Amino acid sequence: MPEPTKKEENEVLAPAPAPPPEEPNKEKEAGTAPAKEPNKEKEAGPAPAKEPNKEKEAGPAPAKEPNKEKEAGPAPAKEPNKEKEAGTSPGKDEEDASPPGALPPGLGSRALERKDSEWSIGEPPAGEEQDKQNANSQLSTLFVEKPQGGAVKVGENITFIAKVKAEDLLRKPTVKWFKGKWMDLASKAGKHLQLKETFERHSRVYTFEMQIIKAKENYAGNYRCEVTYKDKFDSCSFDLEVHESTGTTPNIDIRSAFKRSGEGQEDAGELDFSGLLKRREVKPQEEQPEVDVWELLKNAKPSEYEKIAFQYGITDLRGMLKRLKRMRRVEKKSAAFARILDPAYQVDKGGRVRFVVELADPKLEVKWYKNGQEIRPSTKYIFEHKGCERIMFINNCALTDDSEYYVTAGDEKCSTELFVREPPVMVTKQLEDTKAYCGERVELECEVSEDDANVKWFKNGEEIVPGPKSRYHIRVEGKKHILVIDGATKADTAEYSVMTTGGQSSAKLSVDLKPLKILTPLTDQTVNLGKEICLKCEVSENITGKWTKNGLPVQETDRLKIVHKGRIHKLVIANALVEDEGDYVFTPDAYSVTLPAKVHVIDPPKINLDGLGADNTVTVIAGNKLRLEIPISGEPPPKAIWSRADKAIMEGSGRIRAENYPDSTTLVIDIAEKDDSGVYHINLKNEAGEAHASIKIKVVDIPDPPVAPNVTDVGDDWCIMTWEPPVYDGGSPILGYFIERKKKQSSRWMRLNFDLCKETTFEPKKMIEGVAYEVRIFAVNAVGISKPSMPSKPFVPLAVTSPPTLLTVDSVTDTTVTMKWRPPDQIGAAGLDGYVLEYCFEGTDDWIVANTELIEKTKFTITGLPTDSRIFVRVKAVNAAGASEPKYYSQPILVKEIIEPPKIRIPRHLKQTYIRRVGEAINLVIPFQGKPRPELIWTKDGAPIDKNQINIRNSETDTIIFIRKAERSHSGKYDLQVKVEKFVETASIDIRVIDRPGPPQLVKIEDVWGENVALSWTPPRDNGNTAITGYTIQKADKKSMEWFTVIEHYHRTNATITELVIGNEYYFRVFAENMCGLSEDATMTKESAVIAKDGKIYKNPVYEDFDFSEAPMFTQPLVNTYAVAGYNATLNCSVRGNPKPKITWMKNKVAIIDDPRYRMFSNQGVCTLEIRKPSPYDGGTYCCRAVNDLGTVEIECKLEVKGGLSFCRLLLQGVPPNIIDSYLRDLHSSSPEEY
Repeated sequence: MPEPTKKEENEVLAPAPAPPPEEPNKEKEAGTAPAKEPNKEKEAGPAPAKEPNKEKEAGPAPAKEPNKEKEAGPAPAKEPNKEKEAGTSPGKDEEDASPPGALPPGLGSRALERKDSEWSIGEPPAGEEQDKQNANSQLSTLFVEKPQGGAVKVGENITFIAKVKAEDLLRKPTVKWFKGKWMDLASKAGKHLQLKETFERHSRVYTFEMQIIKAKENYAGNYRCEVTYKDKFDSCSFDLEVHESTGTTPNIDIRSAFKRSGEGQEDAGELDFSGLLKRREVKPQEEQPEVDVWELLKNAKPSEYEKIAFQYGITDLRGMLKRLKRMRRVEKKSAAFARILDPAYQVDKGGRVRFVVELADPKLEVKWYKNGQEIRPSTKYIFEHKGCERIMFINNCALTDDSEYYVTAGDEKCSTELFVREPPVMVTKQLEDTKAYCGERVELECEVSEDDANVKWFKNGEEIVPGPKSRYHIRVEGKKHILVIDGATKADTAEYSVMTTGGQSSAKLSVDLKPLKILTPLTDQTVNLGKEICLKCEVSENITGKWTKNGLPVQETDRLKIVHKGRIHKLVIANALVEDEGDYVFTPDAYSVTLPAKVHVIDPPKINLDGLGADNTVTVIAGNKLRLEIPISGEPPPKAIWSRADKAIMEGSGRIRAENYPDSTTLVIDIAEKDDSGVYHINLKNEAGEAHASIKIKVVDIPDPPVAPNVTDVGDDWCIMTWEPPVYDGGSPILGYFIERKKKQSSRWMRLNFDLCKETTFEPKKMIEGVAYEVRIFAVNAVGISKPSMPSKPFVPLAVTSPPTLLTVDSVTDTTVTMKWRPPDQIGAAGLDGYVLEYCFEGTDDWIVANTELIEKTKFTITGLPTDSRIFVRVKAVNAAGASEPKYYSQPILVKEIIEPPKIRIPRHLKQTYIRRVGEAINLVIPFQGKPRPELIWTKDGAPIDKNQINIRNSETDTIIFIRKAERSHSGKYDLQVKVEKFVETASIDIRVIDRPGPPQLVKIEDVWGENVALSWTPPRDNGNTAITGYTIQKADKKSMEWFTVIEHYHRTNATITELVIGNEYYFRVFAENMCGLSEDATMTKESAVIAKDGKIYKNPVYEDFDFSEAPMFTQPLVNTYAVAGYNATLNCSVRGNPKPKITWMKNKVAIIDDPRYRMFSNQGVCTLEIRKPSPYDGGTYCCRAVNDLGTVEIECKLEVKGGLSFCRLLLQGVPPNIIDSYLRDLHSSSPEEY
């Protein structure tokens, strides 16, 4: 659209598209956005609430109240105008908004909005007060105390209170606070606004408070409080005046020092230097034709009012409809005003507006009012007097300035309304026409200027309402709005449009697919160079298509034009060029049909000799192959004929031959000779013409190749090479040499010097250690470079290792010295073959090799040394490059054995009694020191250890005592004796193997009284090799014999059991407990304790006990099972019997006991045997045996394990040994390894 232009003062903006329904406030620094208030109309549709003002530090800002009248259709609420494309753009600092009276009849949006239904405090317009009284005739009064107007200074707090009587109310009434008519302050609660409500139960009065904190000037205005309860309604309006705080007003020129910020925010009116910033260019927007909305509303049906209001930006539809009723009213001529205010003014947010009245008597005093409050001069409001004119300027207009203004002169007044708008939401990315096939998913996408903006979609002018069963879905992704049509049909072919508050976009969707017929196909053409090419075809449908050349799209240029008229498509190329030749294809859109044609352009032949120099001379070295390629051109490709001395050079396999190609011709001389020198002629010919040219060829020689170089010395990444000059220099002095090298296993030579080497020696560097290389030489004279010399003999750059590290003395005897060391830090590519250990006696320099052969270990013993002698020792690392630098021992070594007294280092946890439970493993490691190797002796309680039960393993530095399954007999004192010659060191370890204790010996009932029984018992004979930590006492009623725990962890041997049931007879039993747990059995009292009743003794009848005993019986047998190797398998059966039978599992008639591969469970008679990761070895016959006092029963089943693989079989299949080992280890992980 064209860019809006700035106009003079008093100019009114053109109608703008209507804003959408309210969106969530996107402000970052403002308070919480106000929520929508439910529409209370019954006849009209929902009226969207006004979008909140986006001020940065906004406290409670004025908002529009939903109209409660039932006369008009739904009216969209006023939204801050954000558009930049509707009408004219905001003017400069001095630009004013003009009245709507200056507009043509087509004005239908902002200039006549909403204000006819809004009035100042206590002054409703005539005719509307009666309507409102009729609407509220049935509403009852609910307020007991109404909020009263007040005044506050800037920065101070003020509280408004409303009270509602709740005697006749069943629940809490709904109370809402508004500023102006639209803004609901409930969602503005925060930093500057707090809402509070309380309830007094005695007086049954609800108290509602609204507190404004740190008031600002823009908080001033008219407020309203509404209370509703079911069909009851009451409201009250009150005013808030905010006065400037007492202080000196800056004495400055307001008009010159201040300018509007353009954003209408809290800082409006302050110094603003944004004018110094670089202005962004505004893209020109298309002008929209003005529409007479008044005529539209007059002629439209009431059901279409809402659509028209949304389309043309009408935010106060009710006001416009009421204004239509009063359009013919005649204004009464004023005696005080020669010219009154215009009916309404409109200005963009942040702009400046100018109100002008002309007085009949200039002596009259003029006062300006906003919503009934007098306006005082300030930086925002500026008053001017020009003769009889009284002018008021409002700077930096914000949404709070959107209100009614009037001016009084004497007893008369005239009023106007100011409309402040924000730019609407714009469509930044238009919809695109879409063609689709039936059944496809279609997405129509557009982008708008705001995130999550309200957007309406239309199909052929009718709004699309998506639903759960609709094929239309709307997806919103930030600024993107996408209409999704699932399973498109021909009925979906339509024009789809999207509408926002600031614009709209439409696109066509075509789903219809008809068969396409080719009426006139494309034909092949042959065109002379420079002539016009015209490719024409005709299809049966008026559709678009694409042209391609050699598979690439054709783009229109000044020379190439694409013409589409109805069903005819043309491609016209003026002044055909050679590059225009090719395969052209026309492809109709949405069809797989292609129309091909070939274009052939004819061009006379040409010979390009630019690369040969001025005299067209080519120099070639004798013996080399000459391949002279001459570029040629022409369409069709011309035929080339080479000749020399009137003798044609034929194409073929001769030494001198010609090769012809479409774009070049080549003269080939395989082995150039001196006699080949001369003048060669080229003749080109095609149907467009002929061309001729001559080329002179000169054959020269090059030096002979040098002799193969010799490599005299080799390092880790370098070598030194020498060579002799060539025998024949080609008739020109040798200028230098080029040297190349390559890896032996490679065929790629790499040049080492780019500047000629003048000498016959060279040192190549930066080679890889351990890799074989070859080098060769080129001789260079003025003619050229000779053939390469023969490669040198292969050589490998190698380097010795770094010296060994950490050379130390391991041990010394009277005739030997044992040394040990660490490998070198740097070994290199040559690897490490071994070590050489040398020594010399103190006072000599003769080093003696200790090892005749290389040793691979890092430890060696020098033997045959005289006692009391002193020697120096060094060690060298040896590889293919030689021996490394030696590593010396820092001082002479005395050849004499050193006795180190033994010392035992008992671990801290073994210095106290080592306790283990029966069945656990004992593995103790005791380090010791001593040289020479000590002698170790273990004893238990003074006697030698039985090695069949206890395993002992000794090394040079420690000894290990290992017991696989500890028993009580293993408890005792273990003594270790370490002996080195006459030195002896001893240590002791106390090992205690503990078990659960036995039951107490005797439990007696000492006394019975009331509900109490006194018990006593004697400690158990077997305490489990550890102290008794307590007792557990249980009781059982003789009738049920079900045992219940009464006392746990009891330390004494007597106890009193209380709270027994009178009339019952009890038995008691006691368990002993130590650190291993409770004893397996308990000792029960032989007699029972009867809790007798006071008074008459009731004799219980004698009943014979029912015999519940039953021999074991399997109710669910075992079944034969197949298992997969490596995966757990289970066998299940169920058994019953009384007493509870003991379950034993067997494999192949052998009982399974303490085998970690098996886990056994028994729950409520269901017996389960789990075999963990079975192997084929685990297959066999499994048996479950149940035994009790009445009998024994067995049941069997067979288990077959499939899928196991042996080590050899896996190895033959190519599985790496480490993976086989891991597989077999997992397979047999449950089998304990032998120590």
